[in-house]
Amino acid sequence: MELLHDRDIREPLFDFLEETYGKVRILEEKTMGRSRADAVMVTESALYGIEIKSDADGYARLARQIGDYDLYYDYNYAVIGTSHAAHIEERLPLWWGIITVEAVEREADFYILRKPLPNPKMDWNRKISILWRPELARIQKRNHLPEYKEKSKLFVQRKLLEKIPGPVLSAELSQELFERDYTLIGEQIEAFRSQKERPAGTPRRKRRRRHG
Repeated sequence: MELLHDRDIREPLFDFLEETYGKVRILEEKTMGRSRADAVMVTESALYGIEIKSDADGYARLARQIGDYDLYYDYNYAVIGTSHAAHIEERLPLWWGIITVEAVEREADFYILRKPLPNPKMDWNRKISILWRPELARIQKRNHLPEYKEKSKLFVQRKLLEKIPGPVLSAELSQELFERDYTLIGEQIEAFRSQKERPAGTPRRKRRRRHG
């Protein structure tokens, strides 16, 4: 039996998820508490945490990882190599989904062994913390909420949780993650901070361009 490693699984897995779920965005290696999610799948209404356990991986950190995934995501999947198939169900909560992967003619082949159920332990305070401050500001604007420019990110997060119904906020969060541009976020955060620090009505100072 040919054993699959993480590097053999990722790209074919992401193609499989797109074929299965339609419009998705995959974010890889996302920090969550004390752990790191192998991938996060963004759909239009939910976030799916994805933990990959290839045939080369063990279970040493799995219990801790499960606890962290369960705080952040609406649904969770374990993607497992065939060497784990006999024991994985007893190690996962009932609400976790399971995708098996095996090598078929040197190609990774996937099968949904168990679909995930809504995660009963998801903590909205953790989930919304995934967003950056400019992303929160756009949600505030679309929902006609005060800007709270002088307030902390934590204060704004709590206000959004208080003012916006969960299903609406889930869709808003997904929209921001679909549109997130990692090449521009530094500029966006700097622009947001400069607006926060500049008194209302103060004209923006033009920056001198550097050449060479």
